[in-house]
Amino acid sequence: MKFQHFFAPCPRGLESVLASELAQVGAAAIQTLHGGVAFQGDWRICYRANLESRIASRILWQIASQPYHNEANIYDITHALPWHKWFGPELSIRVNLAAIKCPLRSLDFVTLRIKDAICDKFRNVCGQRPNVDTVNPAIRIHAFLDAQILTLYLDTSGEALFKRGLRQHAGEAPLRENLAAGILYLAGWQPGIPLLDPMCGSGTFLMEAAQMACRIAPGSGRHFAFEKFKLLDATLWQQLKQSAQDQQLPYIPQPIFGSDLYGYALAHARNNLTAAGLIDVVSLKQANVLEITAPAASGILVTNPPYGVRIGEQQALAQLYPKLGDVLKKKFPGWNAYIFTADPLLPKLIRLTASRRIPLFNGALECRLLEYKIISGSMRKKTKNIDCQQSDTTLS
Repeated sequence: MKFQHFFAPCPRGLESVLASELAQVGAAAIQTLHGGVAFQGDWRICYRANLESRIASRILWQIASQPYHNEANIYDITHALPWHKWFGPELSIRVNLAAIKCPLRSLDFVTLRIKDAICDKFRNVCGQRPNVDTVNPAIRIHAFLDAQILTLYLDTSGEALFKRGLRQHAGEAPLRENLAAGILYLAGWQPGIPLLDPMCGSGTFLMEAAQMACRIAPGSGRHFAFEKFKLLDATLWQQLKQSAQDQQLPYIPQPIFGSDLYGYALAHARNNLTAAGLIDVVSLKQANVLEITAPAASGILVTNPPYGVRIGEQQALAQLYPKLGDVLKKKFPGWNAYIFTADPLLPKLIRLTASRRIPLFNGALECRLLEYKIISGSMRKKTKNIDCQQSDTTLS
């Protein structure tokens, strides 16, 4: 089977994690780029990447990459492609365009010319053109322009892959599922290691961890755009879905713990886990983060604290952060804590020394994943003891 070229966008900062994940599903010629990973593979790899990737936002199939000079070139390149061999005119379409250093004056006009070229090709060949649906299209076409090259992609995913089809309630400031999964990977969490989110909100970290613990393919509860392609190998696709189903483990209790101060947030988490059939896998309780105790002698704490926008919220958080640092030091020795935040005040006020500060983006919002390795006692006390020992050695 001929190898195709694909591109998988992902949250910025998770490119290396996605590259490792794609290697596990058999992708070849993997190239880590800004904002995603280019790779090659046959349709089996494409299907598996959609079904199994926890990090990718989409899997885009590259169908053209050619030099252009003006809008007429772009129309001709697009019109020459065999769109009718890939999908039927009864399916609605949407064209998305992104550009960097593009010399053309109007990107809206370029988008229109790409759409016109596709519709004209269908009208010429099939006598019927597809409708445009910008809200819920059956087929998404992605175009990218740099200073010289037009690249066209067919979106094999449809809805973004972080939409697992499981979450019922997103909460006020939802963390995207693929970003949550990437943070768990960066934290080094693996099934069996105790995991706690003490400010779990609607439970995104918990949902992703529960799926990982039960070996649930993240795409097993949804459909994909490639299922509407004329190129679909239905037998192969059914085999891959069945294989993923066969690898699932029983939904039994795991050392995955979540808590939140607010009952309504915990209710959202409980509803999400219940709807996914995972409520028995996770332990939930309502609790103040400043009053909790560690559920195990060691483990990984990961959380996304609230981010204050209004002045009153900022003042409240400025008082919370030092207390949170104290709780981690006193009650979580032996744990590694990972705090994901867009608040620049948190690392200054929490009064802990971060061993890693990993830049990540939640959409367009620049954030940091802060790693704190909690040891017994304070670092200052241990440093003082070491200094005394060195002094005694010198005197002798």
